This record gives sequence, structure tokens and C-alpha cells, in this order.
Amino acid sequence: MQRTPTNAAVAAPGRWLVLAIVSSALLLIVIDMTVLYTALPRLTHDLGVSASAKLWIVNIYALVVSGLLPGMGTLGDRLGHKRLFMAGLAVFGLASLAAAYSPSAGWLIAARTLLAVGAAMMMPATLSILRLTFTDERERAIAIGVWASVASGGAAFGPVLGGVLLEHFWWGSVFLINLPIVLLALPLAWRLVPASRPDRSRPWDLVGSLQIMAGLILCAYALKQLGMASPSWLHAGLACAAGVAMLVVFARRQRARPYPLIDFTLFRNPVFSSAVATALFAAAALLGMELVFSQRLQLVQGMSPMQAALYILPLSLAAFVAGPLAGWMLPRVGSRRMLISSLLVSGAGMGGYLLSYDAALIPQIASLCVLGAGIGAAMTAASGTIMQSAPVERAGMAASVEEVSYELGGALGVTLMGSILSGVYAQSLDVPVGVAASPARDSLDEALIVADQLSAELGGALAQLARTAFDAGYTAVLASCTAMLLGAAVVVLLKGRRGAA
Repeated sequence: MQRTPTNAAVAAPGRWLVLAIVSSALLLIVIDMTVLYTALPRLTHDLGVSASAKLWIVNIYALVVSGLLPGMGTLGDRLGHKRLFMAGLAVFGLASLAAAYSPSAGWLIAARTLLAVGAAMMMPATLSILRLTFTDERERAIAIGVWASVASGGAAFGPVLGGVLLEHFWWGSVFLINLPIVLLALPLAWRLVPASRPDRSRPWDLVGSLQIMAGLILCAYALKQLGMASPSWLHAGLACAAGVAMLVVFARRQRARPYPLIDFTLFRNPVFSSAVATALFAAAALLGMELVFSQRLQLVQGMSPMQAALYILPLSLAAFVAGPLAGWMLPRVGSRRMLISSLLVSGAGMGGYLLSYDAALIPQIASLCVLGAGIGAAMTAASGTIMQSAPVERAGMAASVEEVSYELGGALGVTLMGSILSGVYAQSLDVPVGVAASPARDSLDEALIVADQLSAELGGALAQLARTAFDAGYTAVLASCTAMLLGAAVVVLLKGRRGAA
């Protein structure tokens, strides 16, 4: 029988190979959050997807991951992070195959749900494995910097990969690309990843995981209702009330349990809570902006998927570069300064793009680079601070809190910004006389489909009006993301002063 190495037995070259394995798995997870952005126009056409179903296809992944992550972090502490990591890889591979050949929107939503289960099994294990593998503080900071750059840069790189694949293949290829990486990573993980010592004293709280997941999905449904052209205020109110009630029950149940999924006492530390807020807002702004960014490039500016992918490339490259640099600077600069400065840089980049998205190419690229660098640094600072603030025996819990912040932020960003876009678009669209208003107000995709069925003059008028209305929603999204990032910097600043006092 082969002896599984412990973290103490991992030699220097082996440590960095473990980092490569963990990073490749994480890359799959975060890319799958955004890889569909470029594919949405084609997918919507091929499967006949409505605006509401389109948001569920994008968002069900992050919502389910957010709900399951706290339980999976504790399960990793109980069973061993290596076991959970490898099992998650296998589930992720099977779900990718199912998603690639989905015949309908419902099937694709179900496959995305299974993808989320596999991702939730892997994500807490990735940071916990790094915590156990890298015992030197400086090496660990660099490793977490690479991890965070993959997390932020991978999310930004998702639309790029989607655009490259769609230039040559059908939309299902954005999922099929996962399989070779899964098949390569599984044997390498079995051979090289160190095994942690299981802590079987902590029970796994499946009920708590389902409670938080149900609460998040109900709240997301309420936000989506409010963003529709003709929202149902009754349905939105009932869903919001039920979701908030479920989250309150979850929080109270966790405080009463001897082994909670989330130890809320950790949030009394202002540095820890500031890092969580940074991860939440940075992810919300990035993914909310990217959702509308790639759609505008294709549906308004008429770019191909490949052209749209190249357009967003500066953002992802800047995030990849900034992550490791921020990890190297974090011990020298300090967590609070790094969190605040990275959020301010991100806000400046988002605000710069808001002012230049219709200007010349150079100012746009410069703004996207600043935005990507700020987001990459923010995610690195947040990840490193959260992991350093938690005790070793709660590495799984700390990792799950960090990743819940990222996934939940992404889900809220997609839900909130998608709803803002839909709401402003529906209110701004002035439908020409003689055109059915209801389908056209649903989304720009639907309006363009309706326009194709009209006469050249009437269809051209509707398409132009729909694109103008979309731009109004796009501006509202960029302004909201800018305010979110700058507001987060103020929150972190005030939390730091309160903690110092």
C-alpha cells in the first residue's frame, strides 16, 4: 500500500506542484462562473431561453455553491480535505459532460446545479490544502496570492475562454473543456496532495447547509422578480420574507450548536470581517459588471465571441499579475491598508470605464487594466487575511467563509446587476407602434428576435431603440458597481477605526 504523505513530508518542489494542482482545479471552478457570459447570446438563441431562465442558468451555480460551502468546509475537516477534493473533481467532471449536451434550459440548470455540488466539495479543500502544505508564512502568502489571482483572474478569464471556444465550436464546448483537466488532475492529486488528519469530533450539519442555500435562492428569486418588466410584487415580497426568515433561522441554529458551520464569533475580529466584506463586494462588482459587459460587446457593438474575448483580456491579465504581487506585499504593507487601497483602485478603474466605455480604445483598456489589478489585489488581500486570522484547526471553516464571500458576492452581483439592467432596460425601451411590447421588453435578445420578424424599417427601428435602452441599463450597472467598490472601501476604513478604538 502506498503511504500518503503528510504536509511535513512535502518537499519544496512538491509544495509548488501541489499549488499547481489546486490552482488548476480552482481555475475550473471560477471559470465556470463566467464562461457562459460570452455564450449567452448563442445559447439563448439555440435553446430558446427566456431572460429569467438565462439568469437562473448563470446564477444557480453560485447560489448552490454558496449554500453548500459552509457544510463542505466542515465536512473536509471531518473526512479529510484530500478525499473531498478528489471526490469533488469526479463530480465536477461528470456534471460538465451533462451540461455540455443539455437539450433544454431546464436540463442545463440541473447540470449547473450538479456542477455546483462538485465545486462546493473542492473549494474549501483548495485553501485548506495550501494552509496545510505551506508552513512558512511568506511562502504561504505567495501561495495564497497565486490562489487569489487564479480566483479573480479566472473569473475574468472565463468570458475570454468562452469567446475562443465559440469561434470554432458550439456553446457546449465551454463545459466539455473541463474534462481533460479533471482527468489529468485526479491521478496527480492522489499521488501528490498531502492528506490532513481528520477531525471526526465535528458533526456534518446537512440541515444547516440546506437552510442557507434555500434562503439565498429565495432572496435571489425576489431580486429577479423586481428586475422583470412586469414584476409580481406579491411573489417578490413572499420570496424575500421567506428567504430572510430562513437565513435568520440558520443564524440562530448555528449560534445554538456546539459545532456550527459558521462560527459567527470570528466576525467580531474587525480585520476578519473587513476581509470578508472585501471579498463579497469585489466579487459582486466584478461578476455583475462582466455579466453585462460581454452581452453589450456582442449585442450592441456587434462583435463576434472572439472579438469580445480579446476586448476583456486586459482585465483578466491585470488580475492574474496583481494577485501574486499583492500576496508578496501583504505581510509588508498590512492587511487593512491593502484591503482599502485595492478597493479604491478597483473603484477608480470601474469609474474610469464608466466614463470611457464609449470613448477611444486606449482609455477603455487602461481603465480595464486598473480595474483588474485592483480586483486581483483585493481578492488576494481578502483571502490571505481570512486564512491568517483563523486558527489552524478551523482552516476548513475559514476557507469556506472566504469562498462563500466570493461565491455569494458573485451571485448577488449577477442577481442585483442583472435586475438593474432588466429594470432600466424595460423602463427605457420605447416600443414602436404596431410591435408587441411584452417580448421586446423582456430583454435585448428577445427584442432582436422580434425585430428579425418585422419589416426592415420597423425591425431596424426596434433594434436601435432596444440597443439604446440596453445602454441605459449598462450605464446604471457600471455606476452601481463603482459605488459598491468605493462604498466597500469606506466600510473597511470605518471598521478598522472602530477596531483600533
